[in-house]
Amino acid sequence: MRRNQVQASTSEQRLLDSRGPSDWVHTDPWRVLRIQSEFVEGFGMLTELGPAISVFGSARTKPDDPMYAAAEEFGRKLVGAGYAVITGGGPGVMEAANKGASEAGGVSVGLGIELPFENGLNEWVDIGMNFRYFFTRKTMFVKYAQGFVVMPGGFGTLDELFEALTLAQTRKVTSFPVVLFGSSYWGGLADWLRETMLADGKISAADLEMFIITDDVGEAISYIMKAGELADAAAEAAAEAAADDVAAGDSPEARERSEAHWLGSDGS
Repeated sequence: MRRNQVQASTSEQRLLDSRGPSDWVHTDPWRVLRIQSEFVEGFGMLTELGPAISVFGSARTKPDDPMYAAAEEFGRKLVGAGYAVITGGGPGVMEAANKGASEAGGVSVGLGIELPFENGLNEWVDIGMNFRYFFTRKTMFVKYAQGFVVMPGGFGTLDELFEALTLAQTRKVTSFPVVLFGSSYWGGLADWLRETMLADGKISAADLEMFIITDDVGEAISYIMKAGELADAAAEAAAEAAADDVAAGDSPEARERSEAHWLGSDGS
């Protein structure tokens, strides 16, 4: 929507904002169908995407910023490694990663969001969808990606980063590599996590091993691919164990192993 058709507030703002007349109560049940439709459309669009990596970073990154060039390189090399590239579909780092993927002949995905200051998907998106709600969009980023590349960004980038770390920490997803690109940008955060959060007992030492920090695109992609190989090996071992359980009979131990395997085994 453009010109006088652009609404002053977003769908999510209207959903969460309880101020004003009480007639909004009567519209919320219908919003459930709109939310459901976003899930259905997103699942339908991405279900056959194949291996993919989500790339995050600031929409404010300019084309002359070194991080823009690095994001383009990520897009190209991820495609070369056999991955599709998923971004938020906006400008800056997102545009650069989509551009690199598209020019390399790969699948370039953009998952946009309805925002007052950001309209439409960048020109390098080949498969795109605009979401009304952050929570449906975030589901797509995680469900259809095998890992995250997180480049310098703001609150939105941090939100996606800690969403991924929380899901991995709580084992809602398994074998989910997270790369923080730019040591000078992320180093202070890592120091704070270690010296404050870990030291105060709020996380464990193993939690700090859920991500790496690097300035080398090649190292980042090698890390992602290694994680993928480990995940494939683990899935194969789990399948063999499940087959052994079937052959051994329906014992309580077999049922317990089977349940542990299937809960969250596909990241859903």
